Parts: sequence; C-alpha cells; structure tokens
Amino acid sequence: MPSMSVLESKSLGCLYGGAAGDAIGAPAEGRDPEEIAARYGQILGLVEPWNGPGPLGKGDGRYTDDTHMIQILGQIYLDVQDHLDVFTFAERIVPPIADVPRYVAEYGKEMLLIDRLFYPEKWLLMRLRLANADPRLGGVGNMVNCGAAMYASPVGIVNAADPERAYREAIEIFGAHQYSFGLEAAGVLAAAIAAAFIPGITVDEVIQTAIRLANEGTRLALDAVIERAAGIGTWEDAIGPLRDAMRPFDTAAEVFLDRGTKTDHWSPSRLHSIEEVPIALGMLKVANGDLQKSIFGGANYGRDCDSIAGMAGALAGAMHGVDAVPAAWIDAIDCENKCDMRPLAKGLATLSGILLERQITKLEERTVFMKQLANTNHTWGANKK
Repeated sequence: MPSMSVLESKSLGCLYGGAAGDAIGAPAEGRDPEEIAARYGQILGLVEPWNGPGPLGKGDGRYTDDTHMIQILGQIYLDVQDHLDVFTFAERIVPPIADVPRYVAEYGKEMLLIDRLFYPEKWLLMRLRLANADPRLGGVGNMVNCGAAMYASPVGIVNAADPERAYREAIEIFGAHQYSFGLEAAGVLAAAIAAAFIPGITVDEVIQTAIRLANEGTRLALDAVIERAAGIGTWEDAIGPLRDAMRPFDTAAEVFLDRGTKTDHWSPSRLHSIEEVPIALGMLKVANGDLQKSIFGGANYGRDCDSIAGMAGALAGAMHGVDAVPAAWIDAIDCENKCDMRPLAKGLATLSGILLERQITKLEERTVFMKQLANTNHTWGANKK
C-alpha cells in the first residue's frame, strides 16, 4: 500500500478489520461453539461455507449485511461532508438499501440490500418511508438487537479521538433505527471506536471509555464481562466464561436460532444488554488488543459471531492500523465482494480532519463571545432613569 497518515491507516484498519471479522465469523453465524468445533475444529481465518465449498453463501471472505451497512453509512458521511443529525440520516439511509442494487457476494449477484437485511434492519424502510414516522421516534417499537451497533463504526471514525461526541452522534442518528439497549449499544461502540483512534491508547483505556459512557443494562453487562475477561489468558478459554457472564443480561434465546414472539426476546429493557458489544470488548481484552486473536475469539464464540468478530476486528484495526490486518484477508475480501474500501477510508479520515477544523473555528468564536459575556463592567440598573 502507498504511504498514508496514521489517521488514514487507522480508518482503513477499522474498515478492513471489521470486514475481516464479519467475513470470518459469518459461516458459523447462529451456531454454538460445540457445533463450530465439530465442523471446523477452530476458525482461524477465512473458511469455507458451513455446508461445504461453493461460490455462494457465507464463507471464503464473503461478508454480510454488517459490512454493507458500514459502507453505506460511510458513503452518506462523504456525500454530506458533515456530522449527521437524525433527519439527514433518516432521509439518506433508505435509498441505498431499498432503491440501488449492489453486489451481494453471498448471493453472487446485484440485488437490493433490503432483500438481504434482517427484519430489524428492514424496519428502516418500513418506518422511515412506508410509515413516514418522525425520525426521532423511528426506532421505537423495533425488535431490540445489534442492528444499529453493527454499522456504527463510521460514526467513530469521523469523530476520531472524541468518544463523547461519537456517543452523542450515534445516539441521535440511530434513534431512527433502534431504541432501548439496542440504541445504547450503538452509542457505546461508536465511542469505543473513536477512543481507539487516540495514539498510544491501551486496550484497558478503550474499554474504560466504553464503560464510562455506557448506561443501565449495557454498563452492567460490560462490567460483568470485562471483570470475567480479566482473569482469562486465551480466547479459547474465554468462550464459556464470557457467555456465562453475559447470560443474565442477554435477551436472546439460549438456543440462538430459537427465538419467538411470545417471549421477552427482542423486548426493550433498562436492565438488559445486547450480547455483541460486551463480548467483542471482552475478546479484545482477553487478546490484549491483538486483531487476529480478537476476531478468532468472536468467530468461535458462535451465536451472532459475525457481528461480534466484526466489532472486535474494527476496534483492533482502529487501534493498530491496517498493518494489523493480514494482506491475504484484504485481498480475499476485495476479490470475493468486488469492493475496495480504500477510497472510503481515505475520505472518512479526511472528513474527520475537516470536521475538527470546523469545531476549532466554532470554539474560537465562542471563546470570543464568552469573554465578552464575562465582562464585569456591566452595572445592574445602570440604564434605569
């Protein structure tokens, strides 16, 4: 690759680290660790589809809707060239998923992404276009899941090194998609991604940033998972204990594919948390930030392992830059998905710098105003006759 700034390398690492985790975890999505061990032994890279070799399906570097949505949101940022609010997000998120065909490698063809998305993501079309809902309330009533968190990384990139702002922006825009702890998870992951851009930041500092900004059940789950992860040395040993730590906060069925409507699954709660963000951070902790080990832990964990491994890969990639992502993985991802995320990464890195300059200008203007307002020469009642 050509020379690039650290910011661009981290952006590229975040995008390709996330895509690699997504692609590596995808073939085993929805399975239990025991099933994964029986099928693959261990997932230690890009593996073939669950049902065996073939040009279609999840496997061999073909990523899922997680990475497609990340690319779409990233492109929205580049088109707008600004921070997003919930109205802009709601206006722009539906056309790319419902109107514009894109190549979906799992199916081996150009198609509308809406036909690939899971029901909580189809909600974007239903609520924001078909129901014409107020964007600020668009997420209310949706199935509570990780559907917003799974593509929150561009929010972290454009707010690089500013986790507080990343959290606030994610909470605002994804309110059009999710609510309750599904929305909270999106804010926390965006904040953790933004923190991972801070030069020299440690894994523990990234995690503590996430915990500090998290609220209610999400914070409780993070506390429990990270506390349990602290005493574990390898991702292999972490799978069972991290699941045990997460279980009291999780609303997904124990048998992941056995989820019904006459249960508390998908329901809002102030005491629960989605599983994916705490486990991704837990695996990052166990692996001490190593990108490959973090991804392997997420992929072999099972359940929603494409999202877990994708989040872990995005976090590690943002910390260490694109050099942490094996070149063979990047080549396979580009080839299988007919993509190149380099322009997107460069554009997001450039935009983050532009937005910082605007922020500095506004701060300088406000500083002048505040100095004027702090003037002590004003005397109460001086103008009274």
